Amino acid sequence: MRQSVAASRASHGASLSSQANSAAAAAKLLEKKKEFDAVSALERASALYLERIEGLGEDCDIMADAGQVHGQVLEQWPKMFQILSLFLASRNQSEEDTNPEEPSLSTPFEGQRLVRVPIEDLQRAASEPK
Repeated sequence: MRQSVAASRASHGASLSSQANSAAAAAKLLEKKKEFDAVSALERASALYLERIEGLGEDCDIMADAGQVHGQVLEQWPKMFQILSLFLASRNQSEEDTNPEEPSLSTPFEGQRLVRVPIEDLQRAASEPK
């Protein structure tokens, strides 16, 4: 006896619908893979951005500490000038005490003073063979 052709047709129709389902599943899988790749790239970019921001934060902390140190140094300069002017005043006072009959004509202003460096003597000493 001969087998029915209708049975094979039904299975052929089922295979067409399974192929359509398979193609739809493959398209959905491809879409999800692209979405996953995009999320992974975003996560890597976020991690790099976080590293850069943390580095900037550390640099800002270092600059803040340096600013405090500079402020402390600048705070000391007026005290240093005060000490220098007291030293010069006491030195001028001691010079006037030792020579009261010779008034100083060229008294430097407070905190200012010219110094003569004997360059000729230094050059002669450097040029002499040892």
